Amino acid sequence: MQDALWKLSAAAQAEAVRSAEVSAAELVDSHLDRIAEVNPQVNAVTQLLAERTREAAAETDRRRAAGETLGPLAGVPFTVKESTAIEGVPTTFGTERFRDLVASADAPPVARLRAAGAIPIGHSNIPTLILAGMHTRSELFGDTVNPWDSTRTPGGTSGGDAVAVATGMAALGLGNDSGGSVRVPAQFCGVAGLKPSTGRFPADHRILGPDDPGPASQILVTDGPMARSVGDLRLAYEVLVGTDPRDPRAMPVPAYGETLTGPVKVAVVVDPGGHGVHPTIHGAVETAADALRDAGYDVREVADVPRMDEALEAYGRITVTEFAPNWPMVRKLLGKGGDRYIEMAMEQTPPASAAEFMKLMGTWMSIRRSWAEFLDEYPLLLGPVFTEPPVEPRLESRDRAGRERVGSGMRLCTVTSFVGVPGVAIPTGMADGLPSGVQVVGRAFREDLCLDAAQAIEDRLGVLTPIDPRV
Repeated sequence: MQDALWKLSAAAQAEAVRSAEVSAAELVDSHLDRIAEVNPQVNAVTQLLAERTREAAAETDRRRAAGETLGPLAGVPFTVKESTAIEGVPTTFGTERFRDLVASADAPPVARLRAAGAIPIGHSNIPTLILAGMHTRSELFGDTVNPWDSTRTPGGTSGGDAVAVATGMAALGLGNDSGGSVRVPAQFCGVAGLKPSTGRFPADHRILGPDDPGPASQILVTDGPMARSVGDLRLAYEVLVGTDPRDPRAMPVPAYGETLTGPVKVAVVVDPGGHGVHPTIHGAVETAADALRDAGYDVREVADVPRMDEALEAYGRITVTEFAPNWPMVRKLLGKGGDRYIEMAMEQTPPASAAEFMKLMGTWMSIRRSWAEFLDEYPLLLGPVFTEPPVEPRLESRDRAGRERVGSGMRLCTVTSFVGVPGVAIPTGMADGLPSGVQVVGRAFREDLCLDAAQAIEDRLGVLTPIDPRV
C-alpha cells in the first residue's frame, strides 16, 4: 500500500491514518516523493513546505498514539493558492514585490482544514497578482503546465491547485473563485471543484494591509476546494462550512438543507446567452443530462438563463470601477506584458460615475432576484463550465479577440459568481485527449444539492485522475 498512498482519495487517506493502517509520516512522504517526481514537469507547487509538513505529520502520529481523536482529514496533504495565507509562509501573489510578505496567521479556510487534521504541503502557482489573465503563469514562479497536454493552459487562476490535485501531488487544493477561477481549471485538468455561495465559507482577503476591499471584491471572491472525486469535495465542504469572527459575511446556515419533495428539477442550458458552444462541450452537457435522468432527476431543457448579457455588462462595469483607482500602481507590479489582460478591460469598459455606480448596484440586486426566481422553479441548473475545450496558454492576453473569446467561454461562471450561487464543476470524460466537464449550479446555500447531482454524474461517468503528466 505504501507506494500507492498518494493515489488514494482524501477520505481513504484520512481513514488509513486514523486506523493506524499507515502513519501520517508515511502518507506525507509519499506525497513529497510524488512532488519530487512530478512537479519539475508541471511547475504547480511553488513553495514546498517539506519540513513543516513532516513536523505536522509527526504531531498527528503522536496524537494518535496518545489515543486522541483525529479529524476527518487526518494527515491529508493539501495545497494552498499563492494568494491565500499560510501562517509563517510568504503570501507572494506570484510577484517579486511580495516575495517576503510572510503571513502572521492562517487564512480562515486554511485554519479550518488544518483543524480537521489536513496538512498544508505547499503553496500553488497563480497568474501574477491573480490579475495577469486566466493562464497560470507568475512573475516569480513561471508557467504551470496542463498535465494532459503542454500546449493547453491548465486554466486559472487556481491552476496550480488543479494540476497538483490532478497529478497526485496533493489530495485537496484550496483555491478561490470570482468568475471561474476554481471551476475552469477543474474542467481543464479533469478534477472536481466547488465555488460556494457568497457567505458560505469564512475568508479574510486582507493580505496587503488592515483595510478590507470594496463591495465587488467582498461579494464576488469565494474560497473553494478542489478534489479528484465528489466525495472528497463533499468532505472538504463539510469542514469549511461555518462562521468565523474574522468574516462577518459568513452565514450560520446548515450545511444541508431540507429534502426536496419529488424528483429534483434540473434546467439544462447548453449555450448560455446564445453565444456559441463547442461540439465537445455540447456533448458533455448532454452526457451529464443523461446521467442525471438515469439517476431519477427531472431534467428539462430550457431556453436560457436569466439576463446573461446584462449581468456580464454589470459585472464588468462594477469591477472596473472598483479597480480603476489602484490601476496605475497595480500596473507597475504586473510589469510589461502582465498588464495586458487588465489593460484591455480598462480600455473597453470605462469606470462608472458615482450615480452610475449606485444604479449598477440596484441592477445587481435585480439580477440576483431574477436568478433566485429562476432557481425557485429549477433547484438545479446544468451547463458548461467553459464553452470550449482547454485553450492555448495566454490566449486571453494575446489580443482583444483572444480576451473576448476567453471571457465568452467562462460566461456562465462569471454570471453565477455575480449572483452569488454555488456551482460544482465535474468531469464527464475525455474528448480528443483532453478532459471535458460541466457544472451543476444551485440555489444559494444549497451546495448539498449540487454535490448530490455531481455525485450522480460521477457515479455513472467515473473519475479521470490522478494521472502521470503527458508533457
